[in-house]
Amino acid sequence: MDIRKVKKLIEMLEESKVSEIEIHEGEESVRISRHSMYTEQPQTVVQVPAADARQDLGSATGGHSDKMETAEVKQEVDGHYITSPMVGIFYSSPSPDKPPFAELGKEVKVGDVICIIEAMKIMNQIESDANGVVSRVLAENGDPVEFGQPLFLVREA
Repeated sequence: MDIRKVKKLIEMLEESKVSEIEIHEGEESVRISRHSMYTEQPQTVVQVPAADARQDLGSATGGHSDKMETAEVKQEVDGHYITSPMVGIFYSSPSPDKPPFAELGKEVKVGDVICIIEAMKIMNQIESDANGVVSRVLAENGDPVEFGQPLFLVREA
């Protein structure tokens, strides 16, 4: 479907009292709504000074050394999170009998396909936006994912 048609539909929706419109053209379809089907949950962020965080971590882990705790915290933060650009279903491989695009320990480059997200019956190939090695896979094959949800953690090679 032509992007100009979609923009025109959005303009028509804004000018009218209609709250939602859905158009089908052959195999393609588009739904435009004034109100999102997905509501964001309010999030509360509490910032704890780094010294307090290490102390709390130490008491929670049985009082390991500060160096070990700092390394564990740093390991979680080091790297780049590749997030979902859309809402849909996460698939790690092109088909069930094929190997995953990106798996733990695999080197990826900017532009490499790392997964597929199915949205509205369309399979969208998601590309890496960072160079490095996959250090964590944060989504399971077949799981629903949300916009902005972390899918992979990539650290520099």
